[in-house]
Amino acid sequence: MGRTGSHERLFEELTFCIFTAGASARMGLRSVESVRSVLMNGSTRDIQQALRGRHRFPNARGAYVFETREYLRGHCGLRLDKALGSFKSSDERRDFLAANRAVRGIGYKEASHFLRNIGYRGYAILDKHLLSRLAEFEVIESPKPPSTKRHYVATEESVKQFADAIGIDFDELDLLLWYTKTGEILK
Repeated sequence: MGRTGSHERLFEELTFCIFTAGASARMGLRSVESVRSVLMNGSTRDIQQALRGRHRFPNARGAYVFETREYLRGHCGLRLDKALGSFKSSDERRDFLAANRAVRGIGYKEASHFLRNIGYRGYAILDKHLLSRLAEFEVIESPKPPSTKRHYVATEESVKQFADAIGIDFDELDLLLWYTKTGEILK
């Protein structure tokens, strides 16, 4: 999708990731479906109203989507493909989303989620399912989510080393561990 998706479709995928933070992937999918008609041009209130009964946090997530859309519209004309392709390193690319206060509702996990979903490789989606599996396999000490960039990157590096040690592609290992915990692949 990162190479062929429209700028609307890429923003919709970012919106999905904003909606899945602190919620389930299924809730994220339902929420995107409910806001699709107002996603690109609706007001904060339009988006919030479309989310009512579909998401746990309709007001906060609706505001995040609106504010992020308006920032990206001004910053790059909502051309996420061009903006993300302009970075020299994968770390800078993820930081543009996760460390940028104007991109609301996206931390390192959801920035990684978005980038992976649109075709960038080399990012771990350290959600509760993956962290639980990693702790079970003693790759990490605790399934507690990383709270800082430094801790996120260190945990991600542990996953990369584990993948190398067992001879599995890093991105595929991430998906496999998630699947073994949830029993499904939604996207």
